[in-house]
Amino acid sequence: MNGSPILTHMPKVGKSLERRTARDLIADKLMVLVATNMLRPGDVLPGERELASVLHVSRETVRGAIQTLAARGVVEVSQGSRTRVGNVDLSHVTVTIASPNAIDSYDLEDVHAARLHIELKVVGDAAENIDEEALRKLDSLLDAQKICGDDAMRFLICDREFHVAIYRNCGNPLLSDFVTDLYTYMMDYRRSAMSRPGAIEASYKDHSDIVAALSGMTGRPSSPPFTII
Repeated sequence: MNGSPILTHMPKVGKSLERRTARDLIADKLMVLVATNMLRPGDVLPGERELASVLHVSRETVRGAIQTLAARGVVEVSQGSRTRVGNVDLSHVTVTIASPNAIDSYDLEDVHAARLHIELKVVGDAAENIDEEALRKLDSLLDAQKICGDDAMRFLICDREFHVAIYRNCGNPLLSDFVTDLYTYMMDYRRSAMSRPGAIEASYKDHSDIVAALSGMTGRPSSPPFTII
């Protein structure tokens, strides 16, 4: 794997590559979480230390990203209080290869069926390509998930990083972006589902099983190791 799967390219098809700082990339990542309703207006962001751990960057990088988002009105920073998500329209924000509303125009069942089909290929290829560095990253994300308790928002931030970290190891950036698009579908529904009693605990167990399977996997799995919600 070349570079961190969390900070890997976010350029879109047809766009030239730009030199971007880690702060810019993390700001974009957090803005996508807001655009997809994973983070909602009024939500209190996790602290710098926690975000830095989950996103695998320094606290200074997180601080710079928050400052960037505050300047854009995406978050509100008040002296002596936690950073909150602002009430801002981000419908113009591009989420991987589609706008936030593009996937939402399809039926839930159709999107889930498409995700199941594409993940079979993506996760199978990732299982063949994944290396020790990526597995260590997944282990660290499991540690981060363990301390989320029953906070669905915090858990879903880790959950997205976990899934995308696997997708990025499939060896095909376009397929990775496609399945990431499908993952972002109806994030408000996903957050509600993860707020149900026992949902986070069950998802954490699934993730632990996934890492164990990837650690010992030598061939393509017959089915994707993700529970679709």
